[in-house]
Amino acid sequence: MDFKIKAKGHPNVTAMHKSTFEITKDQNLTKSGDCIIGLDINKSMLDFPEDFKNKLRNSDTKVIVKLKTENASYEIIGYGHPDLPLNHPTDLVCRKSDFVCSRTLMIKANKASSDLNRELIKDLEDSKDLFVDIILE
Repeated sequence: MDFKIKAKGHPNVTAMHKSTFEITKDQNLTKSGDCIIGLDINKSMLDFPEDFKNKLRNSDTKVIVKLKTENASYEIIGYGHPDLPLNHPTDLVCRKSDFVCSRTLMIKANKASSDLNRELIKDLEDSKDLFVDIILE
């Protein structure tokens, strides 16, 4: 089961946050948004099908997020959780911790924005497209 999202990079992408990464519908980014890697997403959690949300609300569900740009790709693995609201209209956050809020897509992720491939981040700094594939196993 998978869900695809398209985002855009931005010159202010720094990807220095050590515990999360985020994609958002927002179109502007300041340097203080050091976890944000993709902006102007074309879909949000509100677009997730109900069966996709139900599978994400299981702590045994492995969540694989594949990030791809023109010159690089990267894969992050985390897990679902029964308390995920999955109803935030603009943001999707992947967390290394087990913190859950309306913005949380997955917890216990093996990578945060600071861990991502620097070629991928360079593409995002150059405002290239970001393709996000969320796969549930």
